[in-house]
Amino acid sequence: MTSNQDLVERFIRTLEAREWDAWGSLLHSDVVYVLPQTRERIRGRDRYLRFNREFPGEWHLSLKVAIADELNGVAWFSWRVGAGESEDAVAFFGFADGLITTVTDFWPEPYDPPVGRDHLVERW
Repeated sequence: MTSNQDLVERFIRTLEAREWDAWGSLLHSDVVYVLPQTRERIRGRDRYLRFNREFPGEWHLSLKVAIADELNGVAWFSWRVGAGESEDAVAFFGFADGLITTVTDFWPEPYDPPVGRDHLVERW
């Protein structure tokens, strides 16, 4: 296992566990998070952390596969909200200096973003 593969695995595991300090320690301070399906972008660890802490609902993640090399990684995982059915999603990662610098999430279907996060995201 590469150290970046371990980063991807810890990213999903600590996010699921809401271990915010441990999760934040995996991210570069200038991390960029992109959600193409909602046309949203979040810049910076503090905003990305707040985005996840404030995300509505009782959501859960379960890693299926993580693959990474020196520069890039991917996670295939399932997610669900509440007692709903699980669906699959994919996240692509970029790395530098032992930290995650970019995360791009692809969810099953495009959707309108929840209200109330304009203070954290850029829309395009």
